[in-house]
Amino acid sequence: MIDVVIEEDVRIGESGLLVDVFRPARTDGPAPALLFLPGGSWRTKNRKDMKDRYGIKMAERGVVCIAGEYRVMTEAPWPAPIHDVKTIIRWMRDSAGWLGIDPERICAGGSSAGGHLALLAAGTPDSDDLEPPYFEGVSSAVAAAIGVYPVCDMGPATAETRERLAELFPDGVTEDALRAASPVSHVHPGFPPTLLVHGTGDVRVDYRRTVRMYDALEDAGVPVDLQLYSGQDHVFDRDDRFSGAIADAMALFMERYVPAAVSAAAN
Repeated sequence: MIDVVIEEDVRIGESGLLVDVFRPARTDGPAPALLFLPGGSWRTKNRKDMKDRYGIKMAERGVVCIAGEYRVMTEAPWPAPIHDVKTIIRWMRDSAGWLGIDPERICAGGSSAGGHLALLAAGTPDSDDLEPPYFEGVSSAVAAAIGVYPVCDMGPATAETRERLAELFPDGVTEDALRAASPVSHVHPGFPPTLLVHGTGDVRVDYRRTVRMYDALEDAGVPVDLQLYSGQDHVFDRDDRFSGAIADAMALFMERYVPAAVSAAAN
């Protein structure tokens, strides 16, 4: 087993954000990195849950894992959450030397609402309207994206959706607002390689929307893997058997696609 170095409550510049850093004690050079974001319906978040679920596991697999956080709807309205995610990505790239990571091998992942934000960040690199005010001039692009039972499509604007997301979108939970905030709306041929994981028994987030995200990415020519776990409900990866299997899948996916993306960029 690889020794893991853990640094908790690391400050992200002047943003007020904190992250936990998990890294292998020894590497042969700059390592690949994964920002992993917790879920919570954009209302709660707890990066500490990611320590045993993915932080340590990914470091044991040779990946520097950053357990991140973002402001939820009770703290700030949209687009604050995606601003925070991009702030952390920029900080990772700006701090690559200290973190011991390759700035061209930064990936973004998350579960549920965290998966939504990771996929949205992947589809909107260096955008004009979703970039944060911190670490200006540093790219927010990622080399790969991972969504574990992610929210790929926030619509339609039903009465239930408007009530549930009223605090997140105080200017109105409209079809246009939900569409603009949905990762599936930002699929394009330049979207980074993506791994999608979902349980088919999920009663909170319909796995068929993740299948539609997969179809959209495949139609756009994006390298994409989809893993469905039959009958599993939301947050099924609380079980260490599943989180271990997903960590293996994430590490293998990064090994397969991130170096290829870097090589292509170099050429």
